[in-house]
Amino acid sequence: MANQQNQNQQHNQQQTQQNNQNQQQNHQVAQSIKNTAGSAFETMHNALEATENIAMSAVDGTINAVSKMTGQNKNQQNQKRNKH
Repeated sequence: MANQQNQNQQHNQQQTQQNNQNQQQNHQVAQSIKNTAGSAFETMHNALEATENIAMSAVDGTINAVSKMTGQNKNQQNQKRNKH
């Protein structure tokens, strides 16, 4: 009878150890997934910021080009008026 109890205790201890190991592994997997997702979101955020910066630079370039052309047209018109 005592032998059976010892075996049951050992079995319970092994089960407890296995459960603890499983919980640790599950926690590690969950943490790894969380870290990977965080990295992916950070990468996407950085890519969106880079895209926004490129787009705004293009808009600024267009504004500058239009301003130069408009200014040149005004200068040409003023020069024509001054000649007449």
